[in-house]
Amino acid sequence: MKKISLAITLALVSIIYATGLSAQSLQEQLGSLPSVKKIEVLDQGPFCEKYLLWFEQPVSYKDASKGTFLQRVFVGSVSRDSATVYVTEGYNADYAARTQYRDEISRLFNLNNIVVEHRYFAPSAPENLDWKYLTAANEARDLHRIYTELKAVYPGKWIDTGISKGGQNSVIYRAFYPKDMDITVAYVGPFARGVEDGRHEPFIANTCGSESDRAAVQAFQREFLSRRATLQPMLEAYCRENGYSFRIPMEEVFDMCALEFSFAFWQWGIPVDRIPGKDASDAQMLYFMNAVAGPDYWQIENPHAPFFVMAAKELGYYGYDVEPFKDLLTIKSAKGYLHRIFLPEDAQDIKFDRRLSRKMDRFLKRNKCNIIFIYGEYDPWSAVRAGDRHSASNHIFIQPGGSHRARIGTFDAGTQEQIKAIISGWLHE
Repeated sequence: MKKISLAITLALVSIIYATGLSAQSLQEQLGSLPSVKKIEVLDQGPFCEKYLLWFEQPVSYKDASKGTFLQRVFVGSVSRDSATVYVTEGYNADYAARTQYRDEISRLFNLNNIVVEHRYFAPSAPENLDWKYLTAANEARDLHRIYTELKAVYPGKWIDTGISKGGQNSVIYRAFYPKDMDITVAYVGPFARGVEDGRHEPFIANTCGSESDRAAVQAFQREFLSRRATLQPMLEAYCRENGYSFRIPMEEVFDMCALEFSFAFWQWGIPVDRIPGKDASDAQMLYFMNAVAGPDYWQIENPHAPFFVMAAKELGYYGYDVEPFKDLLTIKSAKGYLHRIFLPEDAQDIKFDRRLSRKMDRFLKRNKCNIIFIYGEYDPWSAVRAGDRHSASNHIFIQPGGSHRARIGTFDAGTQEQIKAIISGWLHE
């Protein structure tokens, strides 16, 4: 009996030790990956373990003399045997440090959750921001290198996903490395074909909301512009209070806020009944404008500067229709605003390169990569969404009346179950 008791005791001790070693083992395994230079333990939140990894990446994949930078990668771990959600963030990823953060797909299927911050967005940026190396191809290669190393830790299936530019990024990554991921869920990802693509303006004018809704939006824009004499000084005072500075004169900032209003309004799905009427005070008009399309968007010190560089270089962007407001604007045209307002001085010579756009057009028409595209019906970015041509491996879901906030959870219950069934089927193939 004593021998049996001792054996049981040793077995229990072994189990307890192995359990403790397992948690330490994952940390050691992640920390020993070839490109990981630093690992930090984070509050686990909804995961079993959570870490911040700093991956060393080359600034240029063709010229090692350009040096390296550290790229943030957040790892929320459920199990090394679980499938993994790979968030291909298009911007800064501060949100992933929050204790309770979890991607929608990771939450729905209880999967590992890895978030990669985009190169050139602080703090994942080299000391010298040489814009030459801020490209979609280099970012895709960053993702490929990180995936290749982490795949040894998480050998199960992988789902890449992202929202907006991150959704775009998830599909661009598939176009460059189609065999890395098993599944892609791209939320509201645009695929523009030029610096000012040209499809957004007629979409806003003819597609967003009802005819009366669109008329209400335009009426607010005109009312705002017609009150320039009182509202522009108020806007200028607001900018001084907040320390905003611009590359353009204040009257043009005022114009651009009015022009941007309709895009931002429909993008974020703001209810039409919240628009102030003609009887609203100047303070109410300015408050609503600042809440929807405020002047902070146009300021020089913009944390999204790397995005604007990429938009001018190869991702594309949108333009503005000035015709309905010509009698009230101080500018004759908004053409070229991206360079004039947003691009840093050392990026002014950037010209749009259509090669990525052509590559994505070909990929979106021909791929068979298990991709789900999710869009909002009234989101202006849906003007340049993935096309309707798709194989049995691709699915496009458009939320009726939806905005840039469209997610699996914003659809009706039946559609949610349909989307989840598709993902589940692919996970268990």
